[in-house]
Amino acid sequence: AVQLVESGGGSVQAGGSLTLSCAASGVTGSYDYMTWFRQAPGQEREGVASISIGGTTNYAGSVKGRFTIAKDYTKSILYLQMNSLDPEDTAIYYCAAARFSPFNWNSPHAYNSWGQGTQVTVSS
Repeated sequence: AVQLVESGGGSVQAGGSLTLSCAASGVTGSYDYMTWFRQAPGQEREGVASISIGGTTNYAGSVKGRFTIAKDYTKSILYLQMNSLDPEDTAIYYCAAARFSPFNWNSPHAYNSWGQGTQVTVSS
C-alpha cells in the first residue's frame, strides 16, 4: 500500500496562489495514477487534476488554466500549483492514488489510497 500525506493548505485572498504537496511513501512504484480531489461542505468530492505515470494530465474545467499538477518522481511528491484562486475553490483538498489508469479519472471510486486532506480557504 502507499501512504499519502498532504500539506500546503491555508488561507489566502482571492487572486492569490497556493502550492499543495502530497508526499507518498510505501510501495509507490505500483501506483500509476495520481489525482487531486476536493470537497466543499455539503458537496460531493470532485476531481481537480490528475497525472499518469507517463505525465499525461487532466483538469476539471473550473480550474483549467489556473491550476497545474506535477509530480517529482525521484522524491515521490505530487504537487498542485493553484493560481488566481477564487472563493469557490474553498474546500478540503485530497490526493489519491490508483494502481492503474482509471476509466474515469475524476471518479473517487477508482482510487485505492487517500491522504487525510488539507484545507484551502479563499476569502473575497
